[in-house]
Amino acid sequence: MERPSLVTRFFMRIVAWAEGFNLALSKVGNPPIYDNAVFPWTRAIEKEWRAIRTELERVLARKEQLPAFHELTSDAISISQDHRWKSFWLAAYGFRSANNIKRCPETWRVRQNIPGLITVLYSIMEPGKHLPPHRGPYNGVLRLHLGLIVPEPRDQLGIRVEKSIYRWREGEVVIFDDAYEHEAWNDTSQTRVVLFVDFRKPLRFPANFINWLLLHLAIFTPFIREGIDNHKAWEKTFYKEAEALRNR
Repeated sequence: MERPSLVTRFFMRIVAWAEGFNLALSKVGNPPIYDNAVFPWTRAIEKEWRAIRTELERVLARKEQLPAFHELTSDAISISQDHRWKSFWLAAYGFRSANNIKRCPETWRVRQNIPGLITVLYSIMEPGKHLPPHRGPYNGVLRLHLGLIVPEPRDQLGIRVEKSIYRWREGEVVIFDDAYEHEAWNDTSQTRVVLFVDFRKPLRFPANFINWLLLHLAIFTPFIREGIDNHKAWEKTFYKEAEALRNR
């Protein structure tokens, strides 16, 4: 395995140091899975779920051409190497996909209700897919899933965060801390899709300033730059093919 660059190693040391501040100075505690009452704005997200799903269905018309997670972000290779976990990104760490946003304007509008948004995408998990236990790299962000397509039986799919298990429900938001060990599975015979959002964890000063700074500096790390470059390359091919189909 290639040794991380000096920049990456230095950045991760700072991140490890900042995690202690984030735990001590959290405004919302540090549970694995949150009560949605902690984030009242989730109600506005849930009210819009059908509009988001309508746009998702148009995206899924070309599902086979969507990228697998590991094709965009190399760190995902440790938990997934096949094409049964796909994604459709709108934005991440300051990067915005103008073409994808144009295809999903309602989803992009709804995301304005989420304070401190970092990433927003559709996460598509095919039948039989299992993401093994893993944890996110940093506890300065929280993750939101909004159930968009949740097949039955629901007891055959879900996500475990630490010791808690949540089973997605269409139109329902769940917020969890991916810095805890978690795993996810879809043992049904159909595809599961959620709106997948990362946003800044609410923190008190000075942790909130340090967290804001680190997340803005992350875009300069090789890991983030590689993901953005990979997405741009995929997007160029995807929309070139779409244009060719329209011109036939």
